[in-house]
Amino acid sequence: MSKSRSRTRRQIQVLVALDTPMECRLLQTAMERSRQQFDVVACAVSRRDILDSFSRQNVDVVLINADLEGGRLAGLEVLPEIRAAYHGTPAVVLFDTWQDELILRAFRGGANGVFCRLETELELLWKCIKAVYEGQVWANSGQLQLLLNALRSDAVVAPARSPGLKSLAVRETQVANLVAEGLPNKEVAVKLGLSEHTVSNYLFRTYNKLGISSRIELALYVLKERERPETASREVSRESRATRS
Repeated sequence: MSKSRSRTRRQIQVLVALDTPMECRLLQTAMERSRQQFDVVACAVSRRDILDSFSRQNVDVVLINADLEGGRLAGLEVLPEIRAAYHGTPAVVLFDTWQDELILRAFRGGANGVFCRLETELELLWKCIKAVYEGQVWANSGQLQLLLNALRSDAVVAPARSPGLKSLAVRETQVANLVAEGLPNKEVAVKLGLSEHTVSNYLFRTYNKLGISSRIELALYVLKERERPETASREVSRESRATRS
């Protein structure tokens, strides 16, 4: 259920899903005491709680712990359901410690960001929430490289199995390249002189053409496509023509 978000100074509505009610209350209290524009609209500790909260509340961002009351990695297991039913709502997965395999699983499941709960500076978590709300991916450079390396042979980043970027219209290609550079929709719109709504429409059509479903998959797809020898040759040729002109 995709939604169009207004970028006004209204509160960002957050669903907090952790492994215990006490953990939920502690994080909710911290968010309420911060000076950020956050509104915790619901707390959840299980898959059922999460899906019920989505059905009853407007949610802008979901913070979901990798482990829930239902067991270890229950949070990761519900991610694909959230992405399928509420595609426009970004998710941040919280981990107790970093594990490469689980980071990959989180992003493959539909996460827009990952955050380690060992981080004591809550300001970083507030920045993470704002970043994914604005359409960005929250991950460090090492994690992005991990994703690229792990997904090189995956279908979502295997241009040989689809028409590739050459199937995109000019504007779609421009949008895809800027998204791959990490720009949120708002900045893409400004750079191309478009509205955010138009950028969203281009992204939707691009996802359909490439057979992907998220920004992180698109970014990885573009990076993989750029590594192909024929793509690199086209870039060199294009630069050569531009130099001669």
